[in-house]
Amino acid sequence: MKIDFHLHLEEGPYSPRWLQRTMESLTAMTDSSEQIHTQAWMQESFGRLERRMTGGAFTEEWLDLYLKQAKQRGIHTVGIVDHLYRFTKYKAYYEKHMLLDDTLIGRLQREWLDQVCMADTEHFVACIQAQKEKWQREGVQLRLGIEADYFPGCEQELAGILKEQPYDYVIGSVHFVDGWGFDNPATQMYFEQFDLEVLYARFFEIVGQAVSSRLFDIVAHLDNLKAFNYRPDEQRLLPMYERIADLLIAHDTATEINAGMVYRYPIREMCPGPAFLAVLAAKGVLLTTSTDAHFPDDLGGYTDQQLEMLKQAGVREIVTFQNRRRSRHWLE
Repeated sequence: MKIDFHLHLEEGPYSPRWLQRTMESLTAMTDSSEQIHTQAWMQESFGRLERRMTGGAFTEEWLDLYLKQAKQRGIHTVGIVDHLYRFTKYKAYYEKHMLLDDTLIGRLQREWLDQVCMADTEHFVACIQAQKEKWQREGVQLRLGIEADYFPGCEQELAGILKEQPYDYVIGSVHFVDGWGFDNPATQMYFEQFDLEVLYARFFEIVGQAVSSRLFDIVAHLDNLKAFNYRPDEQRLLPMYERIADLLIAHDTATEINAGMVYRYPIREMCPGPAFLAVLAAKGVLLTTSTDAHFPDDLGGYTDQQLEMLKQAGVREIVTFQNRRRSRHWLE
């Protein structure tokens, strides 16, 4: 059974590259009555782009492209999430925990947060919930999720936030180490200030706290600190991998094999990497599959490869969630 359980409808910042990628996705996913690369074709394409920009991401028209791609790639279950930091209602949560001072990093992160925090959570939830029945008629199960950043000490506040909407599942993620958003290309120079082994130890300490919080059904992309190829000798990381695997088992929490860094970051590697995946599989940690897509044409693009990797690692089942209840599915 093919599952893509962690993907998004939109992500800023809203740069010329974002506009180009949106146009590329619309072109790839929609049919045209005009000859490609003619002026008439371009005018038609701009009309679609204008509708997308005017309507935003939380529309049936945009979501239909994800459904179309899921059907074309034989995906049985799709889980759509948004980042908690995208919602204006929760901006104060990030302002409390992110580094937003008058340093270079702080100013860059303030600029980023102001650029991406612009959506309405009620609008997002209503959009996904309204389309579930239609997707089911089309042979694809649609699930509503949220991806929430974990910060040390956030447990009580975040627990309240996560109860506010009828999510089918909650993904926990670590994108920040002591307030620094390490996967932001604008701030990657900060890696140069660290002893990498010490940095990874701190990162996995936070990941372990996220797992131990029991706030999350899935803890995502467990080794995403590697995004820009800053990584110590991986043999030194194996005890950290073992500890995270043990915590996932102890707290009955799932993780994922996430393709986002294969096609969006310099590392060009799945999360977790092969060595980490081997540890997780040996321990019997529950996993699901995800592309971390941010555009419809990326949905399901690595699912077959991921399923084969899981089989080779000895994994025999993957999981999904509905109404915060877990289901297991045998690999074919």
